[in-house]
Amino acid sequence: MSTTATQKKTGRLARISAAGTSPGVPSPRTAYLGIALIAMGLLVLAPALLTPFELRQMGRFVCYAMVAVGIGLAWGRGGMLTLGQGVFFGIGAYCMAMHMQLEDAALRGEETPQFMGTFGVDLPWFWEPFHSPLMTILLILLLPAALAFALGYSVFKRKVRGAYFAILNQAMVFAFVTLLVGQQATLNGSNGLSGFESFFGFAIHDPANRQMIYMIAAALLVIMMLVAYWMMRSRFGELLVATRDAEERVRFLGYDPAIIKTITFVTAAVMASVAGAMFVPLVGIISPAELGVVPSIAFVIGVAIGGRATLFGPVLGAIAVAWAESTLAENFPSGWTYFQGLLLILVIALLPGGIASVGRYLRWKHRGEAGKPTSEDPAPSDPATSDPESENSQKEAAS
Repeated sequence: MSTTATQKKTGRLARISAAGTSPGVPSPRTAYLGIALIAMGLLVLAPALLTPFELRQMGRFVCYAMVAVGIGLAWGRGGMLTLGQGVFFGIGAYCMAMHMQLEDAALRGEETPQFMGTFGVDLPWFWEPFHSPLMTILLILLLPAALAFALGYSVFKRKVRGAYFAILNQAMVFAFVTLLVGQQATLNGSNGLSGFESFFGFAIHDPANRQMIYMIAAALLVIMMLVAYWMMRSRFGELLVATRDAEERVRFLGYDPAIIKTITFVTAAVMASVAGAMFVPLVGIISPAELGVVPSIAFVIGVAIGGRATLFGPVLGAIAVAWAESTLAENFPSGWTYFQGLLLILVIALLPGGIASVGRYLRWKHRGEAGKPTSEDPAPSDPATSDPESENSQKEAAS
C-alpha cells in the first residue's frame, strides 16, 4: 500500500473515531490524578480506617470492580454486552481454589482434598497442574484467554452482535454452572470449594496476611485501570470505538472488526479471571452460586449505573452497588432485588450515561445545550450518521 493510500486510510479512520474517543476518556492529568486518588483510598486509607471484617468486604468489592473494568472496555467502548463474565470469573476462582485445596492437603500430608475422601475418589487428572503455583498463575491467565478467543472470534467473524451476543453469553454461563454442579465428586458440586488454610505458603487466617492479600487485589485493580486507560487513548481504542459506531466503515477501510472485538473480549475475560482468583483467598469460598446468571447480570448493573463508557464509572459503580447490596440486603433481604432493578431502570431512563455523566450533563445544561448524554457518549459529530467522504466533497465544492 502506498504512502498516500495509508495516509488517506488513517485520515478516514481518524474522522470516524475522533467523535467517539473524547467523551468518557479523561485527559492524562485527570486520569492519573483520579487513579492516584483511588489507589490512595484503597491502599492507604482503607487498611488504616476499616476493621478486618470491613476490609475483607472491601476486598470483595475490589474484585467486582476488576470485572467491571473489563466490562467497561468491552461494553462501554466496544458495544459488546458481556453478560457472561461469570464464566471467566469462575475459571480464575476455581483455578486458585484447586491450588489452595492441594496446598492445604500437602500440609496435612494427604494427596487429595478432604471432600474427595467423602466420595472415595482419587485425584482427577485435571487437578494435577494445580500442584504448581506457577502453572496455576499461568492457567488463570491462559484458560480464560483461550476460551474467550475461541468463542469471540468465531462469533464476531459471523457478525453476531447485540442481543444475540448477550443471549449467547447467558447460555454459556448457564452451561458452565450446570457443569460445575454436576461435578459433585471432583469439584464438590453446588457446595463449592472452601475451608482454605494457606495462600502460596502464607497462613490465610493471619490478619497481616489477609491485609497483604487485600493489598495485592487493590494493586491489581489500579494496574487494570491503567491498562484500560492506555487502551482507551491508544490507536486501538480509536479502532474499538469506530467499530462500535461504524463497523461496516471500519471493515471498508481494511481493518477486521472481528479481531478488534476479540482482543477486547479476551482482555475483559482475563481481568474477570484475575478478579475471581483474588476473590477466593479474600472471601474464603467459591461455589456455582457466585457465578450464575444473576451474578453475571449484577456485574453489568454496576457498570451501567456507574457509567459504562468512562474510565472511573465502572469501578465506582461496581463498588457502590456491591456496598449497597451488602448494607441494604441485611435490613431489607426481600426488597434489595427490587430496589436494584428500580435503580437500573431509573439510571437507564434518566441518566443513560451513568452517574459518571452527571458532571458533563450539568455542564451541557449550564451552557444551554439541548439533550442529555447518551449511553454511547457520542460527540457532536456522530460517526454513525456522518460521512467522511461526503464531508470532503462538500469542502471541495465550497472551495
